[in-house]
Amino acid sequence: MESTKDGVRIFVVEDDKVFAKTIKYILSINPDHEVQVFETGKECIDQLHQNPDIISLDYRLPDMQGDEVLKAIKEHDENTGVLILSGQQDVSTAVQLMQHGADEYLTKDEATKERMFSVIEKLKKNLSLKKEVKQLKQELTEKFQFSESIRGQSPAMHKVFDLLDKAVQSNITVSITGETGTGKELAAKAIHYNSSRAKNNFVAINVSAIPSELLESELFGHEKGSFTGAITRKIGKFELANGGTLFLDEIGEMEMHLQAKILRALQEREIIRVGGNEPIKFNARIIVATHRNLAELVNQGVFREDLYYRLLGLPIKLPPLRDRGNDILILAKHFLQDTIKENDLKRMRLGQTAKDKLISYHFPGNIRELKAVIELAAVICTSNTIQRGDLQFNSPKRLEDFFLDEMSMREFNIRIMRHYLDKYDGNIPVVAQALGIGKTTVYRMLKEEKAMMEELDQQNED
Repeated sequence: MESTKDGVRIFVVEDDKVFAKTIKYILSINPDHEVQVFETGKECIDQLHQNPDIISLDYRLPDMQGDEVLKAIKEHDENTGVLILSGQQDVSTAVQLMQHGADEYLTKDEATKERMFSVIEKLKKNLSLKKEVKQLKQELTEKFQFSESIRGQSPAMHKVFDLLDKAVQSNITVSITGETGTGKELAAKAIHYNSSRAKNNFVAINVSAIPSELLESELFGHEKGSFTGAITRKIGKFELANGGTLFLDEIGEMEMHLQAKILRALQEREIIRVGGNEPIKFNARIIVATHRNLAELVNQGVFREDLYYRLLGLPIKLPPLRDRGNDILILAKHFLQDTIKENDLKRMRLGQTAKDKLISYHFPGNIRELKAVIELAAVICTSNTIQRGDLQFNSPKRLEDFFLDEMSMREFNIRIMRHYLDKYDGNIPVVAQALGIGKTTVYRMLKEEKAMMEELDQQNED
């Protein structure tokens, strides 16, 4: 809906010329009001392309009833504020019109003209709130457009984008897998806010973050008095997500007894609140995520096989950051600009030594770790260029991270060398001494590392 440049556009639809003239005079006292008068419903409908903000509508017009005009107005823009004026007080008619979208109903009498101004002011406030909500929803939708929310140009991410697009076009259950920090919830939000369900709720719950004894109540809700402390009725996540999307994060951590109840809810498309007896239907799209291998959990007997197949749906595997090549720098630049903007910092850029260090690092914490590293670097950097020394990697050292990928002996050696270069801030003589090798060997391995990165870049381009 578009208002006038400096104020509010108001239509007055009234066949009583004297009354219409009076209303126009009253409303025009406010210089921000642009008021137009129409004598018939058709004249008003024909001018709806002007996108009025508020319409004062006489219920009885010479060419049609007010409810017909109201219907046309709401079909054009449901957010247009409509005030109905009627020559007689008819409660049933007023109720019916309010149910069909009218915002206010006034009976024509001696006080109507004085009340008009305050009613219009009330409608303007409602209009402002509606516009704010609409703007927030629009910003949210734009924020979660694939190209804005999930950045990357690597072949691995192009495959992800293709699957996300398929997910958006249907209501199929989606299962998102990937290591911690790869952006599973972000992918789920991107699916929701680009789908036909975007106007309804996106409800997320992390299964692993809630004690098992409370999880059932969180998911299904509970009735008053159903257990100690249940002093009021609670609406669960399934109900809150009705019409929208329910995102179950870390589904692999759910205990077996609750898995059975989830399976029944998904099969029947209904839930029963804790302590209740009445089945409650729900219509929510289900998206689940886990960093664990659900198939292995099924083999281990800790995850139900029937629930596994019910949840599998469209599987989307998010690649670890170390497999995304130049995406690391794309994301790093994005996080840097966000940090500068959010903290009102001076303009800065990533230097070549910082880029080299980022590309060669393993990132066990994936995108989440990269974001934290860049934010800290931006804060501690003393110049306008972030260099190698500004990047501090403080992820826990775990032996299993080192063996996370299958690598050749050459690649293992280069990774070991890189670890020590990062540890000693690129001081090659110190690194050579720590590894018990010559400086020329370190230089040779650096050349090999560069050649490997060029090969990876070439593969990404191909």
